[in-house]
Parts: sequence; structure tokens; C-alpha cells
Amino acid sequence: MINFEVLINDAFSVITNDLTLNPIDNKRVISLVNTFEDGYWNYSKFQKFIWNNIKETALSYRERQSLSLEGEDSMLTEAAINLRLSENEDDFCRGSEISEILLYGIMKNFYKALPIVPKIFYKQNSQDNAKGADSVHIVVESENEFSLWFGESKFYKSIENARLDTIIDSVKDSLTLRKIKKENKLITNLSDINDFAEISPELRSKIIESLSQERSVDSIKPILNIPILLLHECSITSAATHFTDNYKIEIVNFHKERATEYFKRQINKCNDVDLYSEIKFHIILFPVPEKKPIVDKFIAKAQIYRG
Repeated sequence: MINFEVLINDAFSVITNDLTLNPIDNKRVISLVNTFEDGYWNYSKFQKFIWNNIKETALSYRERQSLSLEGEDSMLTEAAINLRLSENEDDFCRGSEISEILLYGIMKNFYKALPIVPKIFYKQNSQDNAKGADSVHIVVESENEFSLWFGESKFYKSIENARLDTIIDSVKDSLTLRKIKKENKLITNLSDINDFAEISPELRSKIIESLSQERSVDSIKPILNIPILLLHECSITSAATHFTDNYKIEIVNFHKERATEYFKRQINKCNDVDLYSEIKFHIILFPVPEKKPIVDKFIAKAQIYRG
């Protein structure tokens, strides 16, 4: 179970009133929000979620298994060492690890996905191979079926239109033949796919065969999902003090409007992607009152673990 409130979890076709958009049946909208406590947005709860989920993206499966014998602090210390932390407050990417970790936590808790490629770990330890999607997961759909998830995540101070264009460009780039082949190779060559008990030997063989460099990517596009996390500053959240019905209504309306604008722009930019209508897209919106204190506290805690 995810420990945030789910305000929207609907097909985009249910949300939009723009009947000119096509295709829309391959898109979903998710709105997740944190709660409030004692008149404030619950920073502590958010930070706990990040640190409870950092291991799956900053450590390999075997590292996690080995370090579990030494205790939680050892795992968090090694995870913190693998982070790329920027002390420059003008750095646009400062705090990007937070959105990546949040997406991994959402994928694990909301979608029941397996963290097949811990991206922060591989970015730190094999940088050239790891560039690409911010998260790579597999969902076991049944005994003999799986779906593939290549995630994008951003932590923005605004999700106005210019920011939406930036991530759409990133999503489109991730759908090029070269990038999909590269992620497939990462899964079959570098990932922890052999270590998950949830994947049967038969399904494991099917996954490796399906993602082989010799196979056409056309065959996997119907099982390809792109979760797009937009962790963002939000004036509605900043002004709120309690988790009221009015707050929820305001967020729902804002996220519906932003999701519609996002998918409208994505369709315009990405409709020339081969088999675009076969790929499933999930926009995940998560508001915070202010980016800076979240990033500052995260970096400070990471530095403590690093010693």
C-alpha cells in the first residue's frame, strides 16, 4: 500500500473534455498528495517515504541482501554514498534523486513493480550504460506475462507549459529505437533479473528472449508503459494548512487541467513515434509546498549517512 492519498486514478479518456485528441485510450492520470499535520504539510512523512525506498534504486539486489545482515544503517549509508548530490542551489537538477526515488517507491507500492534496474546504483557505478530512463521496472502480470516500465521523473518548481515541453522532449527521446534497445540491453545484461523469486524461471527466459537485441522492438511496444512523475511546487499546497475537501477539489481540478495540457502537447509532439498508440502512458502528479526545504533536508541527511 502507498501511504499517500490518491485523488485521481483514472483513464485520461474519462478526464478530458477535448474530443479532438487522439489517441487517448492509452493514457492514465494519477494524482497523489501528502497529508497535513498540526497545521503543516507533513514534511516528515514525505522524507520517511523517500528514505524507506532509497535502497531499491541506489543499491543492487545483491548489495541489499548482503547489507541486510549488517542492519538498516549500513544499507542507508551505502545508498547515500551512491547519490550524486549537488550543493549548488542554482543547479536545475538539484534534488533530482528525490523524484527518482519517489518514482521507485510509487512503482513498488502502487503498481507492484519489481525494481529490475536500480538506476541510481548503475548511474554511479557504470555511468555510460545507465543513461536513459530514470526508472526501469517489470510488472509480473500473470504466470506467463509481464509488462515493461521505463519511467521519467522530474522535480520542478513549476509545471507550467514550458516545463511540460521539456519532459515531453525527454519522453520522446526515450522512445527512439536506440534508447529502447539500450534499456533492453541493460535489463538483460546488468540487471537483478536473475535474483527475483517473483519471476519464475520460465517467465525469466521469456523476458530475456523478448528483450533480446535481435528481436524487433515492435513486439514489446504493446507491453511498454511510460510512467511520468511530475513532483512539483504548488501554490495551492503552500497556502493550505489542513487536508480539507476544498483542498482536494482544488488539487483535482488543477491536476486535471495540467494532465490535459500535458497529453495535448505530448500527442502533438509524439504522434509520429512508431506504434505510439500501442504504448501506455501514465502521468503521475505530486504537489509539494516548496522544493528547497525538501532538497536541503534530504542532502543534509545524506551527508550525515556519508559521514
